Amino acid sequence: MSSNYLLGPVLSMLLLAAALADAAEDRWQGEQYQYWLELEAADQTYADRSLEIGRHQAFLEFLGQGSVVFRDGPVDALKLYSSESFSGNEISWEAHYIDVSRAGDLGLSAGPLLIINPGEDPDQDLFGHLISIWRKQGIRWELMADLAVLIPGYLSMDVQPNFDDTHPVLEETAAPYVAMADTDPMETLVQADLTFGRSINFRGGRRALLRWGMENSRVYLPGMAPAVGAEDASTVYGAFLDTQLEATVPISLNLVGGYIAASQELGYTYGAMQEEGATEEAGFRANYLRLWRLTTTEEWRIAVEVLSPY
Repeated sequence: MSSNYLLGPVLSMLLLAAALADAAEDRWQGEQYQYWLELEAADQTYADRSLEIGRHQAFLEFLGQGSVVFRDGPVDALKLYSSESFSGNEISWEAHYIDVSRAGDLGLSAGPLLIINPGEDPDQDLFGHLISIWRKQGIRWELMADLAVLIPGYLSMDVQPNFDDTHPVLEETAAPYVAMADTDPMETLVQADLTFGRSINFRGGRRALLRWGMENSRVYLPGMAPAVGAEDASTVYGAFLDTQLEATVPISLNLVGGYIAASQELGYTYGAMQEEGATEEAGFRANYLRLWRLTTTEEWRIAVEVLSPY
């Protein structure tokens, strides 16, 4: 039997396999975009409701079971907002970035935040960025965590998210369910989070984030614009920690919780980090919120890092 006789069927099979792979990729991209649009709509509805009925009631409408907000460390959000003694300024925000899992059940929104002063002087309003974690239960998106970082000056609310900004991160991400192979994905995520915390002590903030961040990672820190991309994000992160920490004083990480999407390629962790010996009066203490993606090398890497000192 000649090789030419075999070449035709083999080539046909390869072409068919490539066509099927392209079709699967197109279908996935379509589904991913629909999930992205769903989360965009949920975040906008939440922002609109906050303006319509007030922050307090809007949060109670959208908060999920087990949700947290950050004060002196993470606290139970439903308990806080259900308290009759709760008080807080009204807020307004818009999303400029959205990320969502391939299962369409876990995501993040981030964008400019306005904290409205109760007086009549708009010069007393505060600005920052609000980063929120969302989880879908049934057909309903619920708010699971949010953390704000403040900046001096003014931020425009005239922003819109763009799926093209999310696409580069998706290209770095492993296929769904890869993490199911031979390990508990939540356990590996916890270990990655703790290892990153230890890495800051040994490598410093810049090198730690270069090692554990994605190529298209994002960093949100007080007093500055979001830093996007491995080089910019790690440089800003390292410089920020250098200004906050004594060079020889180690930090400790208190991982409080986290969650992984059903598709097991997206997860988040949260908690607090502080330098050794820090107290309420002195020393570095900060809340952290961290979005992770399992990359094509089957390693958890940081997609979004948020630090807010308290």
